[in-house]
Amino acid sequence: MMGVATLEDVDRQIGNGFRLLRFTPTVEAAFLCDYAASRVRLAAIWALIGTLIYDMVFFGDATMMPDVFSELVAVRFGIFTPFALFSVLALRRWPTARNYDLLSIAVALLGVLLPMSVAVYSHSPYLFVYQNGNVAAFLFFVIALRPRFATIVLGLVLMCIVQFTTTKLNGSFDAVTYTGIVTFYVTLAIFLAMSAYFMEHKDRMNFLHQLRGGLLHAELERKSERDELTGLFNRHSLARNRDTIWCGGNAAASVAVIMLDIDRFKLFNDVHGHIDGDDCIRAVCRCILREVASAGETFRFGGEEILVLMANADRDAAQAMAERTRAAIESLGIQHRGLSDGHVVTASLGVAYGKTSEFSLEDLLKGADAALYDAKRNGRNTVSMFMAAMADRSGEAKGTMETALLTC
Repeated sequence: MMGVATLEDVDRQIGNGFRLLRFTPTVEAAFLCDYAASRVRLAAIWALIGTLIYDMVFFGDATMMPDVFSELVAVRFGIFTPFALFSVLALRRWPTARNYDLLSIAVALLGVLLPMSVAVYSHSPYLFVYQNGNVAAFLFFVIALRPRFATIVLGLVLMCIVQFTTTKLNGSFDAVTYTGIVTFYVTLAIFLAMSAYFMEHKDRMNFLHQLRGGLLHAELERKSERDELTGLFNRHSLARNRDTIWCGGNAAASVAVIMLDIDRFKLFNDVHGHIDGDDCIRAVCRCILREVASAGETFRFGGEEILVLMANADRDAAQAMAERTRAAIESLGIQHRGLSDGHVVTASLGVAYGKTSEFSLEDLLKGADAALYDAKRNGRNTVSMFMAAMADRSGEAKGTMETALLTC
């Protein structure tokens, strides 16, 4: 599967340029998605306007081409109009860049081919004026439909071939007039192709800058919600998660909070130094992320304190997760030289659990913090559970906690 374009990809593309109107695969994939979405969004409008203008030439058919008028009515209303409708429906069903380009060529070719194939059999003295009306089809194809440059070049070549062939088959023009017609349409096609190249180049450059702006914004948002040292969510993102869990459309029924603190970490920093201290925090955080995985969200709460939120988790699952995390950190075997020989880095954990309808995040944080300190008082490298219940006083539900600290 094609990867997602990164800020580095976009910066590299801007620096390298794209004279051939082609990006690197990841950026090109993003461009084609944007291109298809924007073109398909306007397809119905252009189909309505283009078909209306095309069918209004019905009045010109009646005055300039009376000898083949009935045939022209048949191809305009019986073939082109239904095909325009089909094109819109097809694009809504299969909205890809390739399909848009193919249907654009088909519409442009039919726009020239249908009336000119009928005009082959006309002997009208106004044929020279009538065939010049196809300039509108060329302009509509390049300026209104605006497929990609390669599609425009192919379409212009095919439209010129149709124009020259049908005009020649009619036989109404002498060599000088016919040469003038060919020269006019070739010149028109060249200028339209040149303008199409520069229009697409500008579109692609605008897309790169818009994509870069979006990626920069996303990167800034990501950094604003992530702790720089550990890559965990920070306290700023904790507020967003609280709103999602307590107030979002899929609000959780219950929440478990696990508060974790690395044991004797200040002593570790004093003995090992802050560089090793940072490495220790990163290693512990990676360990926590592996254990928690998709069961919850992990935050750096401050210093060596880590917080885990588990939405819709029951009390037993939270307690089991805390115990697995404690054992996993101990099994890392990070030596703590500030303690006696053989001692490794460990962590103490406090767990609080409650229903979101009864307790706020602040309530559960206080409970988890109280349980954490109880774990430290009980010798560290252990898990304590904060049991919370609601009291019903005087018929009103009040957010008070009745607690019992249990050491695991």
